[in-house]
Amino acid sequence: MLLAASAMNATPLKHLFVAPGTYESRRPALADRRFTSRAVEELIVKTKKQLEDPKLAWMFENCYPNTLDTTVDFQMKEGRPDTFVITGDINAMWLRDSAAQVWPYLPLCKHDEPLRLLIAGVIHRQTRCIRIDPYANSFTRDEAPSEWASDITRMKPYIHERKWEIDSLCYPVRLAYHYWKTTGDTSVFDTGWRDAMRLVLQTFREQQRKEGLGPYRFMRKTERQLDTVCNDGYGHPVNPVGLIVSTFRPSDDATLFGFLVPSNLFAIVSLRQIAEISRRVTLDTGLAARCEALADEVEAAVQRHAIVSHPKHGKVYAYEVDGFGNAYLADDANVPSLLSLPYLGAVAPDDPLYLNTRALVWSTDNPYFFRGQAAEGIGGPHIGYDMIWPMSIIMHAMTSNDRQTIARALHTLRETDGETGFMHESFHKDNPARFTRRWFAWANTLFGELVVKHVTG
Repeated sequence: MLLAASAMNATPLKHLFVAPGTYESRRPALADRRFTSRAVEELIVKTKKQLEDPKLAWMFENCYPNTLDTTVDFQMKEGRPDTFVITGDINAMWLRDSAAQVWPYLPLCKHDEPLRLLIAGVIHRQTRCIRIDPYANSFTRDEAPSEWASDITRMKPYIHERKWEIDSLCYPVRLAYHYWKTTGDTSVFDTGWRDAMRLVLQTFREQQRKEGLGPYRFMRKTERQLDTVCNDGYGHPVNPVGLIVSTFRPSDDATLFGFLVPSNLFAIVSLRQIAEISRRVTLDTGLAARCEALADEVEAAVQRHAIVSHPKHGKVYAYEVDGFGNAYLADDANVPSLLSLPYLGAVAPDDPLYLNTRALVWSTDNPYFFRGQAAEGIGGPHIGYDMIWPMSIIMHAMTSNDRQTIARALHTLRETDGETGFMHESFHKDNPARFTRRWFAWANTLFGELVVKHVTG
């Protein structure tokens, strides 16, 4: 049980849980691991010593290295690092997931040269992917045809799926920018990277829809409504007010109203990061100025069109808008979400507008907030009713400085692993043994990041 709030304020989080029993590691045997990092292994040992609860320590050891243990293919090609990262049980590389999966290891790069090279390899591979097609969200390792080759869109070799999602271009920028800030290495900002960033800017501008519908459309023959797009693949109409259309959400579900607000806020951050790199490293002041101008335009459009009044919570960010005055008030578990905005650097965690929005999305006023016998948290239509995503619980804690909130989240995650020792895509609000995706590396590594931040940090 959690401690009372009065006791919690005086108790380190690492002492909150006590559980009997022994737990055997569920990591692959050392010889079967895809990549081993000395710095990661040292941090695991250090963290386990600080965790007095054996189950929490066991889960951390299983989850934190899961991306390196099971999903990465690292090699040097012609003197340059190259890293292909699968999601886990899907044998393809998502731009979003791959960046998020290695993100928690970034602070350790300064002390582990092979790990630095691995992350540089992710950046190089993502650069290559963006140059193949900035509208694609995931890619194959080679030219083998994708299972989605029949989708009605411009499929080509190396594309696994071509769902246009703003965040697919933001995550690689975030990773490259913070890699530079952490290591000081500028070699990743080569000619290919600069070309890719011009494509990012071009794609964002095209999807403002100021000069027509643009070059992207998508349809799929499917029984799943949110796996295809209405209006001949262009989606519901939007009013070109300066926001950027995201045809799909980070859940890979189609948007209702095309202007996905958390992704637009993420794009503002990314554009300003491209601008800083362009001014300070690549010396492309023209690209920097264009990125800054678009960031300012999108930010102004968010202020005019994406903030609405809720009868209970006051001024809040909508999840999606269309520029005609229509707004969808909800949140989805996948990141970027409204809940995750401080984690992505898009808003301050104490911003009043964010706090109002946070209260809305973490309540039954959010249609995809579920509360049951086992847990409470946010899900989404990707899996459906009553299925909570651990990612939302992790993010609720990652964006909080309240010890009770953090402790409750850790307790919930500890109790809802289905006795597997890992995170999952989702679990049933009343029965954690009912879960989806046994092998989902992003959620595993994100859980590890949470433990490092709030328990050992």
